[in-house]
Amino acid sequence: MNQYVTGTMIKRLREARGLTQQQLAAKLNVSDKTISKWETARGYPDISLIEPLSAALGVSVIELFSGEDVVNRNRMANMRRMKLHVCPICGNVIQSIGEAVISCCGIVLPTLEAEPADDGHRVSIEKVEDEYYVTVSHDMLKKHYISFIAAVKDDGFELVKLYPEGSAEARFKLRMVRRILFYCNRHGLYAVSLR
Repeated sequence: MNQYVTGTMIKRLREARGLTQQQLAAKLNVSDKTISKWETARGYPDISLIEPLSAALGVSVIELFSGEDVVNRNRMANMRRMKLHVCPICGNVIQSIGEAVISCCGIVLPTLEAEPADDGHRVSIEKVEDEYYVTVSHDMLKKHYISFIAAVKDDGFELVKLYPEGSAEARFKLRMVRRILFYCNRHGLYAVSLR
């Protein structure tokens, strides 16, 4: 993970669960002095205690590391709130609707911020019968390429995965497409609004 568990988080979660330092210590087979050291930043939990600690505090390991509760404030799915996360290690593309703590390959992934297409990432979107034909003017080299092109619709999300030495093109049905997104593995996420 890119940060470690904070004592403030441990104390807040312990108190929210109505546990004393002694009760939490008993659950983890450590002393209450150990819990006190963690909460006052004079020590940190051993990595082997992270899963039992998160279970005792009633949160996921990701929440414990992030320092924030993961709460679903987005009660209605709205594709305008859609967020993308790309793992820089394995290339996984993870989509969420609303706020989330997303982790892959041991790191917490930031939410990507889409920028308008620029001269180095020119996109062409043509209507061909009942489809959008999308091409991105970009070299598709092994170390620098367009990783995916996606269509954000009113009711969903469609992604076409691309690979180095292939072509940077995709086709999407016209129905309800609002935005086209594409991702350069070096420069990030770009967006083109269609409506």
